[in-house]
Amino acid sequence: MPYKILIVDDHPLFREGLIEYLEKQADLVCCGEAGDAQGAMRALATQKPDLAILDISLKNSSGIELTKNIKTQFPDLPILILSLQEEGVYAGIALRAGANGYLTKQEAPEKVLVAIRQLLAGGIYLSEAVTHRILRQQMNGQEQRLAAPVANLSDREWEIFRLLGEWKGTREIAGQLGLSIKTVEFYRERVKAKLKLGNSMELLQAATHWTQHPVVLPAPCSEGAGKSRTAGQAPNKRPLTKAA
Repeated sequence: MPYKILIVDDHPLFREGLIEYLEKQADLVCCGEAGDAQGAMRALATQKPDLAILDISLKNSSGIELTKNIKTQFPDLPILILSLQEEGVYAGIALRAGANGYLTKQEAPEKVLVAIRQLLAGGIYLSEAVTHRILRQQMNGQEQRLAAPVANLSDREWEIFRLLGEWKGTREIAGQLGLSIKTVEFYRERVKAKLKLGNSMELLQAATHWTQHPVVLPAPCSEGAGKSRTAGQAPNKRPLTKAA
């Protein structure tokens, strides 16, 4: 019996292409699709997939927040983030939210299959480039750099900081994340305080610089179902065939 995959992406053409590709595999089948967070949660409850593939940017919602919500209700479900967003910037944030793997849409289709099967086996998937960057940072004693104030922002704060760095206004950020304008302004002030910035212009300059010159953020373990695996921890493996 093939593994059931749920695809969550707000681009119908991409969903259709991925579904067609996956269903050519004897061990995989698409059990459902959704274009937003609400549809994803409904499909999870009714279809009970073995793995979910999410985009990080969804219509009126965030793939990061959706990942957290999924892990709250379905803690054992593997989640693969498949996105256009730069892996070096987002991989750590996604893992911290509870994702089990991260892959950019620019990768070859074969890499998607490798990532899916690695997650189904109980593993974590990152590209070799990002894995090597994380290891180099640790070996070169760059922990202090990663412990900079930006690395201490919450996921929501960091997301707003990143969008500010893309020169998006408060109203646009609110619409993209499904928040009120007042909520976005509240988080802006919190980010500004945490980074010890004097005014909005300094905040914009800092966010722009970070967006253009990012470093890989670590994915610290957190309590609860969304805990990401620490280095050296053996995954809970299971065979890649299911009993009928």
